Amino acid sequence: MSQHQEKARIIRFEQLSEHNVRLTLESPLIVETAEPGQFVMIRAGGSQDPLLRRPFSLHQSSSNGQIQIYFKNVGRGTDILARCKVDETLDVFGPLGRGFQVDKDKPACLVGGGLGIAPMLFLAKKISSLGKNHSRDLIILGGRTRGDVEPLVEDFKQFGLALHCATDDGSYGIKGFVTEILQSEQLAANTQVYGCGPDNMLEVMHRFCSERQIDCQVSVESVMACGMGACLGCNIEAANKDYVHVCIDGPVFNSEDLAWNS
Repeated sequence: MSQHQEKARIIRFEQLSEHNVRLTLESPLIVETAEPGQFVMIRAGGSQDPLLRRPFSLHQSSSNGQIQIYFKNVGRGTDILARCKVDETLDVFGPLGRGFQVDKDKPACLVGGGLGIAPMLFLAKKISSLGKNHSRDLIILGGRTRGDVEPLVEDFKQFGLALHCATDDGSYGIKGFVTEILQSEQLAANTQVYGCGPDNMLEVMHRFCSERQIDCQVSVESVMACGMGACLGCNIEAANKDYVHVCIDGPVFNSEDLAWNS
């Protein structure tokens, strides 16, 4: 698959909540081959500080040559990006990694927790475009507070898939975790579950799906230095006791192929 390095112009800046930001970038080369679940590496700032690029899931990719990233301002790199202005350019490399494998013949259940919500929007768009009956398709979104979930709800609603939300503090949707909603649903036996979020959330999803013999794909979050498998910094243990690179073997894996803590 082709990767491209582009000087991507910022064409829209959205401060969605106190700490959560969405950038829309003009990136026609990356758009050509981008798939849900893939990511890009972005250089934050115009100097060598910070030295390394930062990985961001593709939040959206559109036919008019635009991509979106969605992130929380939590550190040096994301703080620089959160201070960017419209018409500034960012050095973007991608698309990278292995994305979600969509089965158009199966009902879909999309589960996003925290920043794991980011790639679910691109995936929801692809699933909604398949021209199938979406009556059994489901999206479950969750975060710590209202600000992590509510600003994105209308974007997800446009695709017409059933939507459930949860927050840790109960400020939006039910009080609890996305996995509680998942466990309360009567999923069809041939459902394909897709998830992205913290490791403990993904492990609960994996065990739930494994017990019911439901296929589950998970997008794993990891710190990355290069995004191309050279630095060995994103190794995780596989179910066969070998190791895989999140950046090139993932970030999306069949949950049965990974080793889990318990």
